[in-house]
This record gives sequence, C-alpha cells and structure tokens, in this order.
Amino acid sequence: MLRRMWQFLGLADEEEEDESLFEEHAPEPEIEPLTQGKRATVVSLHTQKQVRVVLVEPTNYEDSQGIADHLKAHRSVIINLHRCPYDQSARVVDFMSGCVYAVGGIMQKLGHLIFLCAPDNVDVQGTISEYLANESRAQLR
Repeated sequence: MLRRMWQFLGLADEEEEDESLFEEHAPEPEIEPLTQGKRATVVSLHTQKQVRVVLVEPTNYEDSQGIADHLKAHRSVIINLHRCPYDQSARVVDFMSGCVYAVGGIMQKLGHLIFLCAPDNVDVQGTISEYLANESRAQLR
C-alpha cells in the first residue's frame, strides 16, 4: 500500500513496481480422490457392435424367410443360389429384393446366381459386375 501511495505522489519509480502486487492468484480447483462410494465414468471407444456377414445357400423358396430375418437383425447376407432350382431361385431373388427395399438396404449381384443383400447400416462401395463386364470384354478381344 505504501509503495502505491509513493507511486501516486510520483516519489517512487514506476519501473520498480513489484509485479507480485498485480498478479491475481486464482484458487486452484481441488481434485477429489475417488472414494469407495464414487465410481469413475468409463467411456468405450468401440461403440459399434461386431458386424456379421451371413453366407446362405438356400435349396428352396421356404429358406428365404430365414434370410429375411438376418436382414431384419441388420446383418449382411450373401446368397448363393446354385443349389436352388431356377424357378424357386427367381422367387427368392424377388422376395429378397422386397425385403431389402423394406429395410432401406441394397441388393447387388456379385456373380452368377450370387447376391449380396445389405441393410441400411452397411455401406457398400463399388460394384463387382463392372469388374466382371470389363474382364469379359478383355477376353473377347
């Protein structure tokens, strides 16, 4: 206080100011240690559950309801229709196309009588049919 008064009257040099007078000491926050009654919050970095792809080889149209159940459970399904008669495989593809539309997913042809049905939570990039078409064109040349 005395130093400030001398500075106010001009009798003390302003350069000699004690900087500690102008520093404000903010109280440091106290960290409470964990006690037996309190628990720390743990956040998992792995928020998405394990993704599963199901491979199915139906032998008739009746197997298509089980495939649709996988789609409803947000699982991707690869359908191999080689063991299914042609007339029933066409019905399976039609039914699965409707199921995929209902869940907002996608259906892609991977090869001859092999299809991928994926729900809306799966992002599929690219198409294999373009690769197969380019490969067959190269063989024709």
